[in-house]
Amino acid sequence: MPAYGGQMGNDTHGRTGQDIEVRYIGEDELPVWDRAISRGFLRPYSADATEYRRRLFEPGRWQGAFDRSDGGRCVGTFRSFDTELTVPGGAAIEVDAITGVTVSSTHRRRGLLSGMMRRDLAAARERGSVAAILIASEYNIYGRYGFGPATRAHGRQIDLARAGGLRAELPDSPGGRIGFVTMEELGKLGPELHERWRLTQPGAIKRLPTGWQLATGEVQSPGRVWQEPFAAVHRDAEGAVTGLAVYRVDDAWDGSCPNCTLTVYDFLALDRGTAVALWRLLFSVDWVRRIAVANLSPDDALPLWLNEPRAATPHPETADHTWLRLLDLPAAFAARGYAAPGRVVLQVDDPEGYVDGRWALEAGADGAGRCTPTEDEPDLALDAGVLASLYLGGETVPRLAAAALVTELRPGGVAAADLLLRTPLAPWNPDGF
Repeated sequence: MPAYGGQMGNDTHGRTGQDIEVRYIGEDELPVWDRAISRGFLRPYSADATEYRRRLFEPGRWQGAFDRSDGGRCVGTFRSFDTELTVPGGAAIEVDAITGVTVSSTHRRRGLLSGMMRRDLAAARERGSVAAILIASEYNIYGRYGFGPATRAHGRQIDLARAGGLRAELPDSPGGRIGFVTMEELGKLGPELHERWRLTQPGAIKRLPTGWQLATGEVQSPGRVWQEPFAAVHRDAEGAVTGLAVYRVDDAWDGSCPNCTLTVYDFLALDRGTAVALWRLLFSVDWVRRIAVANLSPDDALPLWLNEPRAATPHPETADHTWLRLLDLPAAFAARGYAAPGRVVLQVDDPEGYVDGRWALEAGADGAGRCTPTEDEPDLALDAGVLASLYLGGETVPRLAAAALVTELRPGGVAAADLLLRTPLAPWNPDGF
């Protein structure tokens, strides 16, 4: 699924000058905000996207920084919206999704990002958000605000000639069938399928209706060229939709020989049989010599389904994806499940204060857990961003301890915490926002 909007821009640090006003914008200010975000992302301003942004606008969630000394020009942007994040165990928590963050290159190092971020996080905590999420364009910007990388985009490129197809003995979906659908049909079938799928995948988020409208061409964002993709839907023997694949094929030829790449933009499957059937379809498309998918789960078995797994090489965009910031530890750790019982005491450093302090994290044999303040001696010391990286299971305690990001204060503390926090399924989010 294509990203819903722009992502992180330039960082700032320091105090906001008296000539700069940071505030929520009104809907009538969307045109100047729209120009500012293009400038902040270093994109040519090709068309007015005001009407598109109006579909997303929520009062009190869009911030702008305005320079009074320059006629009130908008020099910084920031917006957020509410969504849900699936956590280990299948529950979903309310989170504050942050996007559209930019500061003009003329106004860096004046505290604009800090001011907008702190206002948004405070408002999110007051609304009851358990955490905040974002996607960072640069790695070193958001750790200072308590964010840590929590999911990875683990893409693959597959040379079909080398791969030799999928293994013949892989189980398919008995009685299942695949058919192409129109964009209108995709807009009706896709959201319900995604709602079922996202609660099975830790790290997945709820998709906005606007995202489906962009993906199907119902709405087009100015400055972005939309081309209709192919959309294939898998139905089981009873006719229920259990998966989909959305892709495009480039028109590339080596002289008179086809040399095309099939790029997968969206792939959802509720079970292994559905996934195998859909991948068999994609591997059989005429003229295609390579398959590219920028964002697969780190756990995805696709390479092992190939007759030659080495034909699946890492995609250039493989990197950290969703960043997480915990705002309410008791609510966050009570929501997720645990694979093993145990108890550890964490000394958490959070300069912003939301999760600062000493916390006892414990889980029972039933998989339920809780996190409460304690005065017991700590087993581990870590900061808020590192704890966020551990929360969904995207990182392990021993690895972060080896990186000097977790300090063991009691012998055996790392092993105990690792056993408690490990998850059977790696977190993954296929969506931008």
